Amino acid sequence: MLEFKWVYELILFLYGLSLIGYFIDFVQNNRKANVLAFWLLSMVWILQTFFLLSQMFFKENFPIMTVYDGLYFYAWILVTFSLIINRLFKVDFLVFFTNVVGFLIMIIHISTRAQNVLEKQGIALVNELLVIHVSLAIISYGFFTVSFIFSIMYLLQYRLLKKKKWNTKLFRLGDLTKLDHFSYVAIILGVPLLLIAIILGVVWGYVSTAPFYWYDSKTLGSMLVLTVYIIYLVLRVIKGYQGRSISIFNSAAFLFLLINFFLFGSLSNFHF
Repeated sequence: MLEFKWVYELILFLYGLSLIGYFIDFVQNNRKANVLAFWLLSMVWILQTFFLLSQMFFKENFPIMTVYDGLYFYAWILVTFSLIINRLFKVDFLVFFTNVVGFLIMIIHISTRAQNVLEKQGIALVNELLVIHVSLAIISYGFFTVSFIFSIMYLLQYRLLKKKKWNTKLFRLGDLTKLDHFSYVAIILGVPLLLIAIILGVVWGYVSTAPFYWYDSKTLGSMLVLTVYIIYLVLRVIKGYQGRSISIFNSAAFLFLLINFFLFGSLSNFHF
């Protein structure tokens, strides 16, 4: 099933973009992001269906006879249900988390199948998961860093306004509302990227020959970083925190991110 490795990589890429779109819609109620995510997921479904039909009609094998084939069919079912729910009903919470589970199942299927079917090509695909895992994690950290800078600029601007220091710095820092909004947008982009990176990392840890430990300092630290930024979104979206209070929380969250990146990374058993 991995004769077309690039197609599987395309499926994961489109699925990841769709997941980010659904996350943005879930947090912001952004209908444009929802529509884009729907069509990206539709492309994933078309590619999945192509391989499913090729198994049934060309290889005369319905893909449920083994655990690995069953995972593929399971992922296809989840994508199908997600598209139907998204089209007919307004249940953003269910659609988003259904796609998180479906993405995880699809990665497990592809990576595990790769190791068992094609030795060289399969190992290459599994190792690519590690590269993507690290890349997405660093990109998400980049978004969190930008968000932190906006928060610091907000706090500095807030301080200048409170002390009524009308100088050139006040105007060059930017509007408080925009600084607060840009900081929020950066975290909205960073959270799903880190979530996908963690999923890829966990799957790679299980299917590779490297030792994987749930209690590893870097693993736990990354999950705690994700939890902290999810708490930020909860405070922002549900509790309505804005301005100075949420900027202070964001600054503290970034300090924890630095601790995870430098300290926990050095204590990790398998992260470089």
